[in-house]
Amino acid sequence: MALTESLVLEALRVVQDPDLHRDIVTLGFVKNVTINGGHVAFAVELTTPACPVKDLLRDQAQAAVSALPGVDSVAVEMTAQVRPVGRPEAGRAPIDGVKNIIAVGAGKGGVGKTTVSVNLAVALAKAGSRVALLDGDMYGPNVPIMMGFESGRRLEQDGQKILPAEAYGVQVVSMGFLTADDAPVIWRGPMLHGAIQQFFRDVKWTDVDYLIVDMPPGTGDVALSLSQTVPVTGAVVVTTPQTVSVADTRRAVKMYQKLNIPVIGVIENMSYFVCGTCGTESDVFGKGGGEALALELGVPFLGAIPLSEPVRSGGDAGTPIVLSSPDSPASTALAKAAASVAQQVSIASYARKAIPLKPVN
Repeated sequence: MALTESLVLEALRVVQDPDLHRDIVTLGFVKNVTINGGHVAFAVELTTPACPVKDLLRDQAQAAVSALPGVDSVAVEMTAQVRPVGRPEAGRAPIDGVKNIIAVGAGKGGVGKTTVSVNLAVALAKAGSRVALLDGDMYGPNVPIMMGFESGRRLEQDGQKILPAEAYGVQVVSMGFLTADDAPVIWRGPMLHGAIQQFFRDVKWTDVDYLIVDMPPGTGDVALSLSQTVPVTGAVVVTTPQTVSVADTRRAVKMYQKLNIPVIGVIENMSYFVCGTCGTESDVFGKGGGEALALELGVPFLGAIPLSEPVRSGGDAGTPIVLSSPDSPASTALAKAAASVAQQVSIASYARKAIPLKPVN
């Protein structure tokens, strides 16, 4: 029997996406099948470059086609095209050049929310996604420091549009670029709303798969402005295991749900500390609070990030840990969390209900 494209596609129907629960042919992932004698080549186009099961799908696809009679070799090219998560019910105009907007928030300050935002953005860019980072923490705009921009850096304009700065493959906009380093931002709600509008609408975002928004802590005006201004794909909520932090995080989750912003999941930061000398693991802020909260509220748990001095020093030096020490436990955990975020967004692009949205009592 001669090899045909139909035979190749039929063989590939055994390869199932474990998140979408459908085969890669039905999902339209298989592209550009070519057959030259016994040599078969094709591409598998996934929904994110950060897909955590990319290697598994490649190996399964290669094995399925290799089993066909007459096949001598199989070449599989893995590509990706991020899908936007449409939210027509939100009634908000999309942002030019941006597919998905992801808010990263916290119920209280001091849990490492900005550190997580920066490392999620850089990890997604490192995996091959096109990423932007909007510093929505107007009162404490520390993203420029953590992304390594020099003091006094200002943003340029292209006509009527603001040009974002760029570092580590990430487009960046922050109030920190618009004010003096030691100048306090003393604004009421309407001014904050206007600034958020300008950051979204008046910036020249370019081909962005994921726009990460570092939110201010708590449940204030910026979150409300965000929900009223743009269609938000979902929110990632950062907590520590500590009881006080978990209590505030529960409020933050319910705030996003009240604003009709789906919660992508919970990240537990400073989850544990491993002594660099003796290797002893210590639960400095308690244990398992973030994971228990995610289970209680019916939202995904995206990972536990250990407390690590290089994470802090990398932030102070402007070199995120996912770049400065990619094999460290903290870096590995952050990269996995970023992949889980992308995974949840991909699932939601096929079925909005895939990101749990539990009604508020």
